[in-house]
Amino acid sequence: MSMVRDEIAKMAGYAPGEQPQAGKFIKLNTNENPYPPSAKVAAAISACLERGLMRYPDPFSTPFRQRAAEVLGVEPDWILCGNGSDDILTIVTRAMVGHGECLRLPRPSYVLYKTLAAIQGARTEEIQFEDDWSLPSAFGAAKDDGTLRVVFLPNPNSPSGTVLSADAILKLAERLPCPLLVDEAYADFADSNCVSLVAKNPKIMVSRTLSKSYGLAGLRFGFLIAQPQVIEQLNKVKDSYNCDALSIAGATAAIDDQAWLTSNVDKVRSTRAVLETGLAQLGFSVTPSQANFVWAKHPTASAESLYLKLKQERVLVRYMNYGNWGDGLRISVGDDQQNQVCLTLLESFLSS
Repeated sequence: MSMVRDEIAKMAGYAPGEQPQAGKFIKLNTNENPYPPSAKVAAAISACLERGLMRYPDPFSTPFRQRAAEVLGVEPDWILCGNGSDDILTIVTRAMVGHGECLRLPRPSYVLYKTLAAIQGARTEEIQFEDDWSLPSAFGAAKDDGTLRVVFLPNPNSPSGTVLSADAILKLAERLPCPLLVDEAYADFADSNCVSLVAKNPKIMVSRTLSKSYGLAGLRFGFLIAQPQVIEQLNKVKDSYNCDALSIAGATAAIDDQAWLTSNVDKVRSTRAVLETGLAQLGFSVTPSQANFVWAKHPTASAESLYLKLKQERVLVRYMNYGNWGDGLRISVGDDQQNQVCLTLLESFLSS
């Protein structure tokens, strides 16, 4: 007899990117920022430690919400904080999708969405991107049985790094019969974002993370922007203290340092262009990216073989295989030296 629900026993579970704990690797596989975060983060965490950790943290991460609201041009009650944006996605799924109901997502995209639906005993409906990474009209259609409860849309998308325009997303939300969560984990690296859309349509929610553009993947802090009546309901679902005192302090200091963010994003975008050019010169087909990674496919070389050869040389990239859609390499943007090591190894593999 299984001790867990059937849905849990049958699901495969989400498999994160490789995180080796021993030895030295060049990690270009999980879209981490290659640069350390703002120095203000360490100072804020040290101050928090000096105050002590004997009391519970602010259950609503109020200091962060107040500063983030100023940066983003919303009110604090439009923001919900979480233990990384994955926690935000979990809260939304738990609150909005019931057993047997449906969560829609594009394909290929972030595979965790399917896992979250499976935990709920819900169904997922995957609708494939067009060849130009636009979405077909079916993505905005209602379901005949009325079970569509929420739509998740990563923008920029992973693994492609492509974006849909804010205008296209607003029109999509107007067509949908349910809420639309725009997952903007990589939006700081893009030319535009959808935060302003939240005020235009109550069905639109925008999730963000500090893991990528703020260099805080190890801290675990994310947040959601939605209208206050939505946030009020989601607060019922989140864990009482889902963000600890150290992460609240560090995240607040990070979002306060917008000068650091601007400088860091400029570096990553510049280095991304060099990586894209280098891969193209090696014969890869590279999808123009607005994230901190690139999606690359080679016309003759096996993506899986290249991934394994790089791993043997202690360079990690992400090999992704989407079945009948195809496979490729998603390569995170590292610093100049890390990218050059990766490109030099790929050149040697392809020439041999």
